[in-house]
Amino acid sequence: MDTRSEVREFLSTRRARLTPDQAGLPAFGGNRRVPGLRREEVSLLAGVSVDYYTRLERGDLSGVSDTVLEALARALQLDEAETAHLFDLSRLANVSPVARRPRKKAGELRPGILRLLDAMTEAPAIIRDNHFDYRAGNALGRALYAPIWAEAQPNSARFAFLNPAARDFYPEWERNTEELVAAMRGEAGRNPFDKRLTDLVGELSTRSERFRTLWATHDVRFHRTGVKRIQHPVVGEIELTYEAFELPADPGLQLSTYTAEPGSPSAEKLGLLASWAATSAAASAPADTAAIAEA
Repeated sequence: MDTRSEVREFLSTRRARLTPDQAGLPAFGGNRRVPGLRREEVSLLAGVSVDYYTRLERGDLSGVSDTVLEALARALQLDEAETAHLFDLSRLANVSPVARRPRKKAGELRPGILRLLDAMTEAPAIIRDNHFDYRAGNALGRALYAPIWAEAQPNSARFAFLNPAARDFYPEWERNTEELVAAMRGEAGRNPFDKRLTDLVGELSTRSERFRTLWATHDVRFHRTGVKRIQHPVVGEIELTYEAFELPADPGLQLSTYTAEPGSPSAEKLGLLASWAATSAAASAPADTAAIAEA
């Protein structure tokens, strides 16, 4: 990842989306040549000189203090995810070339994690890694995301952008893809030297115009909680609340769980999904047993 380019594009796109009125500044003159704030307006809000802010927006974050970064975040009205991304870019700009190594990739799933998944019987649960690969899921999790698990290498990003079925599977496909790319952008800022992640971004940029467009916005978002609507091929449309948890003992892995509002149509459909998953598992058991016997 070209750090200077990332910094330049991130700061300029944040500046462009903020109007003088939103920033509490008077808008002098009716013919503004740039969208959003001017550089001198950002420097005023951040309490730094125009020359210094210009240097920052040109991609040079070397030696910048946390105090300046915090002032910049306030001036540009960055949210929590965007502020964290700015600090990630600053750390990247100030780290020595020797230290520029990808963080340790997520390893094999520990037995305790797999037992935890199996013990969760009433809520779909999946584990993905920082490359957006689905690594494991309980019975309900696999049933909920059956079209993704059906792929040779289950990957939420590839499915969303490269599989035509994704547009039907996600009724809010446009919003879902925006959130997905924003999460990927944040991951790239935290781990810019991860070749697999870089290759994934390159692949999607080459094959998906939608991904290219969203990646160019430099939007960043945490993927922690929210509502997911799915048009499931078996039970129909279902609306679930998701909660995502980082696994501190397993860097790079995230556990996501899904629940339905009690008594809602989605709760009823979740029960139907559980029945379908159990029936599918029972139907495949004889074939598995026969295969073991033949072996």
